[in-house]
Amino acid sequence: MREKPWRRHYDYWVRDGVAYPRRPLHEILDAAVLDVPDRPATSFFGATLTFREIKDQSDRFASALLALGVAQGDRIGIMLPNCPQYMIAAFAVLRCGAIVVNINPTFTARELTTIVTDAGVTALLTLDTLAGLAAEVKIQAGAPAHVILTSLAEYMPSVAAAPSVPGTLAFTTLIQDAHQETVHVPIAHDDIAVLQYTGGTTGTPKGAMLTHANIFANVIQSEAFMYRAPERGTARYVMVIPYFHVYAFTVGMMTGVWVGALQVLIPKYDVEQVLTAIRDHRPTYFPGVPTIYVSLLNHPRMRDFGLGNVRVYNTGGAPCPVDVIAAWVRATGRTLNEGYGLSETSPVTHSTPLFGLRKPGTIGVPVPDTDIAIVDLETGTRELPLGETGELCVSGPQVMKGYWRRPEETAQALRVHADGRTWFHTGDVAKVDEDGYTTIVQRKKDMIIVDGFNVYPSDVESVLYSHPAVRLAAVIGRPDPYHGEIIEAYVVLKPGAAATSDELLEHCRGGLAPYKLPRTIEIRSELPMSAVGKILYRVLREEGR
Repeated sequence: MREKPWRRHYDYWVRDGVAYPRRPLHEILDAAVLDVPDRPATSFFGATLTFREIKDQSDRFASALLALGVAQGDRIGIMLPNCPQYMIAAFAVLRCGAIVVNINPTFTARELTTIVTDAGVTALLTLDTLAGLAAEVKIQAGAPAHVILTSLAEYMPSVAAAPSVPGTLAFTTLIQDAHQETVHVPIAHDDIAVLQYTGGTTGTPKGAMLTHANIFANVIQSEAFMYRAPERGTARYVMVIPYFHVYAFTVGMMTGVWVGALQVLIPKYDVEQVLTAIRDHRPTYFPGVPTIYVSLLNHPRMRDFGLGNVRVYNTGGAPCPVDVIAAWVRATGRTLNEGYGLSETSPVTHSTPLFGLRKPGTIGVPVPDTDIAIVDLETGTRELPLGETGELCVSGPQVMKGYWRRPEETAQALRVHADGRTWFHTGDVAKVDEDGYTTIVQRKKDMIIVDGFNVYPSDVESVLYSHPAVRLAAVIGRPDPYHGEIIEAYVVLKPGAAATSDELLEHCRGGLAPYKLPRTIEIRSELPMSAVGKILYRVLREEGR
């Protein structure tokens, strides 16, 4: 898109043409320690750690990883909810020149095995309560070589060490026994920092290779566009969206450390705990997903917790209904900024200006130094003018290096256009108006977003097909005012076979994370099929309208 009409709607401090740091990500923590060493970096159930303490423990853990034989470029899985250990470990892995592999701690053995095997995970840090799961995966996949366990209680006010589990290592013991010296590993800005797994349109998990430069650039873009801290060390974040999600990893953890923010960590969403944290800490910034805002709006005493004292609310991870945004403004007097991004873009590409023109129902405008193009759906080569609908493409410093060990899919996603630049083809159908505001018309084909998490029908279907009674399975998403979407499954049984919906749901629980579970499983005698034998998902979707 040759013109950039969105620039005139930027807030007064936002500008294009930033010289982004070409430095490794661990220097984000180093900078915070230089400026605000004794400011609290995390608050976890009332226990705090300063930036100096985070760095000290991170340096020690980096030394411990190197002593275990972790080498530059190795993939290290972090399978934790929000807790100080996550931040400590992430910066340690990055300082070693290794690669963070973000893993959802609610994954089943099947899902975890897929990630561990594809990434070639060398070491896995997870909770002591998941020791059995990690051991099962290690047997099945022959990896990871090292399982490191920690307990949430270890970083609560009353310290309790994680129980010893044979064949594993203890996180706190590794830190205590390690050398205190800072690790120095030469790291290039275009080295891979994070493997962020995403299913894409095929449902097959693949790792988006995000470099140090990609994420550092997106941190600068996010800080400049979405949040203006008057002074480093004065910001306060309440972090309930999980760090293992790229939205929280970049916009929350990394940007928070960059601005010297206190991050109030909540490991699992609980509406009372979130409201209490907002009341007690008066955060300057609260990132969430639409489900969280719906939940807060429906709390009978939401007006008793001072929600109007939060400077910036942001929603992402899934489309936020316009009526939810309007209700939030009425209830709190604060605006709700909507953004857009993808795992492949570190993730932020669009957001709503804080003081500029607002267009609810759009994803706002591109963040600094991000260009967008709408191309025709047939060939993907012809750029369309403003107002026309086509595929959204993005170019900018935050766009990934490619997909881990998937050259063909990388070539499909990253394409050089006629202008000589490389563009990421999002697969999302969109249009851009005369002001440069983007509207997503249709998301990636068949993808379902539940509570801000991507669910790919083929993933759910593969588990249903593994049941001996299932002959055909089809999974679709339905709009839901609370979850964004819910999952519905339709099944045809094999001749002579018997199974109930409850039995099939119980079968799914063994192979899917809770957010991927179908809300309903309807058993039918047949599914709508095309002339060539393909299931007509469109017909199933239209049935419920």
